[in-house]
Amino acid sequence: MIIPIKPVGNGSRPADSISASAQAANAYLKPGVLNLAALPPLSLYVHFPWCVKKCPYCDFNSHEATGGFPEAEYLDALRADLEGALPLIWGRKIYTIFIGGGTPSLMSAAGLDRLMSDIRTLLPLDGAAEITMEANPGTFEAEKFKSYRASGINRLSIGIQSFNARHLQALGRIHDGDEARRAVDIAHANFDNFNLDLMYALPQQTLEEAQQDVATAIGFAPPHLSLYHLTLEPNTYFAKYPPAIPDDDASADMQDMIAAQTSAAGYRHYEVSAYAQPGRQARHNLNYWQFGDYLGIGAGAHTKLSFPHRVIRQARYKQPKAYLEQIRNGRPVQEEAEIERGELGFEFMLNALRLTNGFEANLFAERTGLTLNAIEKTLDEAENKGLLYRDHKTIKPTGLGQRFLNDLQQMFLMDKK
Repeated sequence: MIIPIKPVGNGSRPADSISASAQAANAYLKPGVLNLAALPPLSLYVHFPWCVKKCPYCDFNSHEATGGFPEAEYLDALRADLEGALPLIWGRKIYTIFIGGGTPSLMSAAGLDRLMSDIRTLLPLDGAAEITMEANPGTFEAEKFKSYRASGINRLSIGIQSFNARHLQALGRIHDGDEARRAVDIAHANFDNFNLDLMYALPQQTLEEAQQDVATAIGFAPPHLSLYHLTLEPNTYFAKYPPAIPDDDASADMQDMIAAQTSAAGYRHYEVSAYAQPGRQARHNLNYWQFGDYLGIGAGAHTKLSFPHRVIRQARYKQPKAYLEQIRNGRPVQEEAEIERGELGFEFMLNALRLTNGFEANLFAERTGLTLNAIEKTLDEAENKGLLYRDHKTIKPTGLGQRFLNDLQQMFLMDKK
């Protein structure tokens, strides 16, 4: 979550462990200064801002590629952006990469190969790094996706949304049900790890239609499923012209149906909208939810980086034209600020409470530099309301807490000082 922030200076620290000199300096820190014993895992996010057509529900940083897009110039910019960020992450290994958008699968095979080559040249990648690319069915070409795999992409996230032609049309998607099925077939042929994105509570969708979408998706046996409730986000076409969508009771019935069907098929519901076969959780997203670090490059990309005594956030310029211009000026970061100590507890809980099994209690101190005493009062209150379970090892939302997650997360705002 990016909070409106003010600029502060950049800095760099050693990565996977704190240097002896930095540890020695801890004795002289004034009260209130963070003291992280170790830095969290680091991920890389690469944003590709163009798509074929802007969907009416989409509030992501995506822009219609009318007349094409400047692929070579943008790849130059991504390399320059990454090179400029290196002092912030010297020595730190990258454990996951996610190329999102927009529609990254609009990139040519040669363009994607160049991007991956630049990343490998500049960054130390873990030998088992998960490297995910978002792809939309309307862009699937078998040979291109074989080339993507050869370039190092080892996981796809496919934006199906629905297999129903009427619903796809209502959502403004450029593909139909047959193209969706063909895309999954191509993914199966080239990747052993992929995710299918679907949405439910769509305009005029019935329970039976939602059930058919889920059953069709499960029939392909994807390692991972993401099932999102359609929300009418501000500054979208749907927010301005709201369609008729299922009411709360109908949506709840769909959620119950999804829980039953995915469980019966052997998927574990491990996060609000995420379902995985055993061992197939999205490692990149898990790093977000566990308050890990991530460097974001590309138009509008967000960054969260930890240092021994502070945690910072950054946001790149959002509009592609402005981003490319600022890259030429050597200043792609529009906003940067240190997360205030009083906000760290809320930001951690905002993410970690999305996990149905919660988190180990000691992770809070590892990722925030704070003790649980900082949020003890709210933990007690949430537990008393039946929204939270905790013991000496684990903190997690209860079934009631999962159903009223927004209310549970909101409670921890009170701990911001």
